[in-house]
Amino acid sequence: MPIQYARSLAGHDRTPSANHHLGVALAFVAGAINAGGFLAVGQYTSHVTGIVSGVADHLVLGEVMLAMAGLGAVLSFLLGAACTAVMINYVRRRGLRCEYALPLLAEAVLLLAFGVLGARLAIAGAVAIPLTVMLLCFMLGLQNAVITKVSRAEIRTTHMTGTVTDIGIELGKLLYWNADRGAVQPKVLANRRRLALLASLLVAFLAGGMAGALGFKHLGYLSTVPLAALLGLLAIVPTVDEAVRLFARHSQG
Repeated sequence: MPIQYARSLAGHDRTPSANHHLGVALAFVAGAINAGGFLAVGQYTSHVTGIVSGVADHLVLGEVMLAMAGLGAVLSFLLGAACTAVMINYVRRRGLRCEYALPLLAEAVLLLAFGVLGARLAIAGAVAIPLTVMLLCFMLGLQNAVITKVSRAEIRTTHMTGTVTDIGIELGKLLYWNADRGAVQPKVLANRRRLALLASLLVAFLAGGMAGALGFKHLGYLSTVPLAALLGLLAIVPTVDEAVRLFARHSQG
């Protein structure tokens, strides 16, 4: 990966193209974590809507422990997003320029730890499953908050419901027949750039899911290592740039 390209993906200075490319990369990672995590713990961890629905079902059926586990997963996703907000604002208020890279590095470290410790968690059995789910939800909360902040809520990467809905809206505009040719009302026109972005996010999530499932099937928990390495590659250049800048400032002072 060229250094300048890596610098643009998670760096301080943003462009729509960089946001698009970062979103696609993170959608791939989220799809892989979601699918691989399902094979590991038997539960999808990026779909908070489904988890909340499950909590409601468990409460009605009197399955209090399962409901509490679901609430723990939702809370973990929320805390992950909150931690990203804290890190970004902390870095910004100190005049640093690696605010988006640090949460991605944190996710990479947590993902690597999950991969290394996964076998031991599997041995622990049912007791460790809720904790594992909470860890995965926390990581996805971290990630989703990063791309949300970067793109000003234009891009989401950990769930595809909104993405598929927006694709349908743009396709409806694309297929709409402007019978009056704009004589009475402005023409209905699809945002083709946004449609391409949304489609690429969906494809990346699907590809990541397939990669995650295949990786876990054949490599087990070690399949998280390449994903952690990808996140590290996305974040390392802006982080090193900031470390060099701080060292130079300290040396001059």
